[in-house]
Amino acid sequence: MNNQPFHIVLIEPEIPPNTGNVARLCAATGTVLHLVGKLGFSISDKHLKRAGLDYWEAVQLYRWRHFSDLLAAFPDRRVWLTSKRAEQNYANADFQPGDLLVFGKETEGLSEELLATPGGRTIRIPIFSPLVRSLNLSTAAGIVLYEALRRTGQLDG
Repeated sequence: MNNQPFHIVLIEPEIPPNTGNVARLCAATGTVLHLVGKLGFSISDKHLKRAGLDYWEAVQLYRWRHFSDLLAAFPDRRVWLTSKRAEQNYANADFQPGDLLVFGKETEGLSEELLATPGGRTIRIPIFSPLVRSLNLSTAAGIVLYEALRRTGQLDG
């Protein structure tokens, strides 16, 4: 089994508790966390810290000004872009250890420009009610990450 960690990438997250919850998820699973672009909060925000509890020391965290900078630093990584407009269901994705799992900002998701990332694969989490536009960012990250871990045999221990 390949022991490379997965990478969760948050593009311009806006809500501190969501990012804090994702950080806790990353700490619990050994997943690398990347924050890209302008954040809707300060990295020292008390709500961000509270949501991550005392797990921040266990998070491998990277900050990037642009998504292209991250891609240049990890050129051999496969990129999974989440979007409610994607056709492929996340449960059918052929995840591999080391993949980048990319999530957009809470109010807008990923831009069309990012969804057109060369070599990127788009996936969606099905939502069955027409009354619900999207899932919470930290919930979506947890769903996709744990499926990636399951599909790569990393939950078999």
